[in-house]
Amino acid sequence: MREDGLRSVELVTDRLETPSLDDRTYRVVRLPNQLEALLVHDPQTDKASAAMDVNVGSFSDEDDMPGMAHAVEHLLFMGTKKYPVENAYHQYLSAHSGTSNAYTASTSTNYHFEVSAKPSNDEEPSGTNPSPLLGALDRFAQFFVEPLFLANTLDRELRAVDSENKKNLQADQWRLHQLEKSLSNPKHPFCHFSTGNLETLKTLPEARGINVRDKFIEFYEKHYSANRMKLCVLGREPLDVLEAWVLEYFSEIKNKDLAPNRWPDAFPFPQTDLGVQCFAKPVMDSRELNLIFPFLDEDLLYETQPSRYLSHLIGHEGPGSIMAYIKSKGWANGLTSGAWPVCAGTPGVFDFQIRLTEEGLKEYKEVVKVFFHYVALLQETEPQEWIFEEQRGMADVDFRFRQKTQSLRFATKISAEMQKPLPREWLLSGRSRLRKFDAKLIKQGLACLRPDNFRMTIVSRDVPGKWEKKEKWYGTEYTVEPIPADFLEDIKKAASSPATSHIPGLHLPHKNQFIPTKLEVEKKEVKEPALAPRIVRNDRLVRTWYKKDDTFWVPKANLIVSCKSPIIYASAGNSVKARLFTDLVRDALEEYSYDAELAGLQYSVSLDSRGLFIEVSGYNDKLAVLLEQVLITMRDLNVREDRFAIIKERLSRGYRNWELQPPWQQIGDYTGWLTAEHDHVVEELEAELPGVTPEGVRVFREELLSQMHMEVYVHGNLYKEDALKLTDMVESTLKPRILPKEQWPIRRSLIFPPGSNYIWKKTLKDEANVNHCIEYWLYVGDKSDRLIRAKTLLLDQITHEPCFDQLRTKEQLGYIVYSGVRASSTTYGFRFIIQSEKTAPYLETRIELFLETLAKTIEAMNDTDFENNKRSLIVKRLEKPKYLDQETGRHWNQIHSEYYDFESAQRDVALIKPLTKADMVEFFNHYIHPSSPHRAKLAVYFEAQAKSDVSTKQISELVKTLDLDSDASVQAATDLQAKLSAAGQDEGKEVEVLNDYLLHSLKVPENKIETAVEAWKKLHAESGDAEGVVKDASPPSSNGTTPAIIDDVRNFKAGLTVSAGARPVKDLSEYEELDAKL
Repeated sequence: MREDGLRSVELVTDRLETPSLDDRTYRVVRLPNQLEALLVHDPQTDKASAAMDVNVGSFSDEDDMPGMAHAVEHLLFMGTKKYPVENAYHQYLSAHSGTSNAYTASTSTNYHFEVSAKPSNDEEPSGTNPSPLLGALDRFAQFFVEPLFLANTLDRELRAVDSENKKNLQADQWRLHQLEKSLSNPKHPFCHFSTGNLETLKTLPEARGINVRDKFIEFYEKHYSANRMKLCVLGREPLDVLEAWVLEYFSEIKNKDLAPNRWPDAFPFPQTDLGVQCFAKPVMDSRELNLIFPFLDEDLLYETQPSRYLSHLIGHEGPGSIMAYIKSKGWANGLTSGAWPVCAGTPGVFDFQIRLTEEGLKEYKEVVKVFFHYVALLQETEPQEWIFEEQRGMADVDFRFRQKTQSLRFATKISAEMQKPLPREWLLSGRSRLRKFDAKLIKQGLACLRPDNFRMTIVSRDVPGKWEKKEKWYGTEYTVEPIPADFLEDIKKAASSPATSHIPGLHLPHKNQFIPTKLEVEKKEVKEPALAPRIVRNDRLVRTWYKKDDTFWVPKANLIVSCKSPIIYASAGNSVKARLFTDLVRDALEEYSYDAELAGLQYSVSLDSRGLFIEVSGYNDKLAVLLEQVLITMRDLNVREDRFAIIKERLSRGYRNWELQPPWQQIGDYTGWLTAEHDHVVEELEAELPGVTPEGVRVFREELLSQMHMEVYVHGNLYKEDALKLTDMVESTLKPRILPKEQWPIRRSLIFPPGSNYIWKKTLKDEANVNHCIEYWLYVGDKSDRLIRAKTLLLDQITHEPCFDQLRTKEQLGYIVYSGVRASSTTYGFRFIIQSEKTAPYLETRIELFLETLAKTIEAMNDTDFENNKRSLIVKRLEKPKYLDQETGRHWNQIHSEYYDFESAQRDVALIKPLTKADMVEFFNHYIHPSSPHRAKLAVYFEAQAKSDVSTKQISELVKTLDLDSDASVQAATDLQAKLSAAGQDEGKEVEVLNDYLLHSLKVPENKIETAVEAWKKLHAESGDAEGVVKDASPPSSNGTTPAIIDDVRNFKAGLTVSAGARPVKDLSEYEELDAKL
């Protein structure tokens, strides 16, 4: 114990198992209030961070008020007694290069932030010269000491929760997971609806006379206790300083001596819920088969982890595997398997998931039987220690050479890991390493994979029979029934089949030839890592860039090849053929490359904006072996008719499903299309796909590979001669002709003239999505103009926090609110993206009003705040890469952009430092201010087909008249909001819809129907336009220009000039190092 005044800190351990290259030091301590903290001193970090994981989540929600834990997570950010201003925390972080977030999981809630790790004087931090981490920890700790749950923020934050839920309503990942939960045992909290919405958190509780604010405070008081909290703090400060700060600020948190949350009394899937099949209808056009098995509780099995042995074999994709067999039959596009924990005290679940082809959907019963045949094979074979040792050896290598991650990600992950019953010395290595082979436990796990211990889900829009039910929270249509007796009998036969009856071709994997054995790294001390790679070959066919790793010292390397070709983007049809070619290459390599993937070696064959893109990365020992096979497969690809049909159908679904994504994820592609000289959107690609044939792809491949210019980057634990040999391998395998420099593609963007004001509209394909979306984009200038770039980056820094605070937190326009720089190939711009139930023209008016306010904010900003914003931006720009791949990515972005501006961050900073507030006011008033006659704007509107014209308040008043129980009230509210909205404010239609629903769906007595109808007529008459719902509006224009609606994109583009293409910022000869020395 260490004394600090009258308080003592218990040292738990400072001897953590660490990766070999880790230069951090660690200390685990326990405060007097029993809060456990991991302190991390990182002498190199640019960002300090902290994360608090509280052992309470959605499983602790009350049954009649789902979403409580999530709502409390939101409300803790809204002011504390010590810092009562609701956005004081975010303002502080924003002023010091920081960011924050939180998430609610089933059994924990995690709060986290990062902030600049150095003080404003740029010297090393200490107790007397603290970094901004000190102020951030002070503000952060108050969430858990004395939050205010400000009454005036309650409604806003509950609407933020509601908006977050609505964002997910059409997302299959959420819908299908909730269906699984809703069909589980109601006596286990796995069944809970974790997100919550306005109905569950406000409307219905208030209808029952509950004061919801009091309820959230009660939840907080009941579940938030210091002994349930795990804190991780990472900074440049010495450990003693971090410890003193943690003791000072976090000792005030009350310890209520709460027992750790455990749920041992019920199972999510008891025997009565097994032996069933559920057919579920997705939003996307997808086909999946899921087998779910109640499994072992592996909470304390961290040394052996039997599920990893089983998932390694069942999820294998190499020769002899389930995947290899069903793929050869044309039944599957992909496979995943593995166990996941439910919660403490409850056994886990083993999940087997197959992405089916059209034929695979028809033969799903055969796929299930193949699974059980493979399980039978495993049961008759003793667990193989060599397989475990191969896994263990690779896990040890991965941990030994683990590189740092961003400080925020590290703190968030480790604080959550601290809730698990791991020896504290193993907090970093934990479950990533395998320590003991236990054949008995593997057999116990295998014994769970039996025909009487599973349930099955088939996800597809096309299933036998009809959809019989709707899931309560997301409205997913489904049918659930017992697995037919004859099918179950076939499954039992497969599971008990003797060796003589096994399916030929199923067998255990062979030894992995890709396991790296040469792990040496020649480490040389360097004063300062090189900022730029060097050119080691430069001729008419290929330019090779190379950098020996001088920072991370891991036995890894990355190789990238960009094959410039003018033919890929010459037409949408060519783009589709190129995409099919790359998909077919990956398909052909699936079995071969799986071992490489297991051994930490990955590859990619895809398209980039210049042509064909090849990447191989991972442990450098066998990198050349994988590269050679990738190149040979590209060159000699046999375009088989059967695989082509499967890949083409998959791509067709991919195009269709792309348009069913959330609007904010789609909108950027259309802005890019409208601002680029040449580009294709998904509708154009989808239109070309039906006409593409196998022969067309064969011919195209020959043409594509026959002539190109290649740009190569080799980075990592390889020598210069290795880079040249790898380049020679690419050249000698593909043997392309030289593409003359005059024919290299030039990428250009459109220049928007001063005063231009354009709007382009698109109706969303997803008929059920109620969310509109806007991307509001302002043209600023040429990407190579460093001063323009510096000012735009500083504007982003200044705008970020007030934009979020005003448009999301205060105005509640939607959960997705974003502002920032948008760069094209050659131009710079500034954008806002908002996804909302409110219409795009209305969103545009709110953005413009915000910008008018922002102009005043910048003008009134004091010198200290202005300089803080500059410093915050400079810290971000100079942030060092944390791992090899990140540095590769930075270098490659410059190579790919064709500016080759490897010192861009340093040059940006040199221009940011002298900027004055007057500079920024002038910049803002010229390029950004809505009233500026020079401003050039493009607004992209996504318009929802579904409408949310009926307010939640109206619906809740209506539901009150029906005297329904809690569950029925929620379902009725959801159904009625959708049905009455669809009536489009036509009272006659609304009454008809209401009558029909109450009579036939709810079977409400006629006298109550009359009461409800009269109540609705009154609500309709009183409200006029629904409260909180904004009808269409004219697009705003504050600078006297009339918005031009883009009806013909070709004519629109033809009316604009194009930019110059990208050119190197300095002569490339300055990077050349063409001699033969190593």
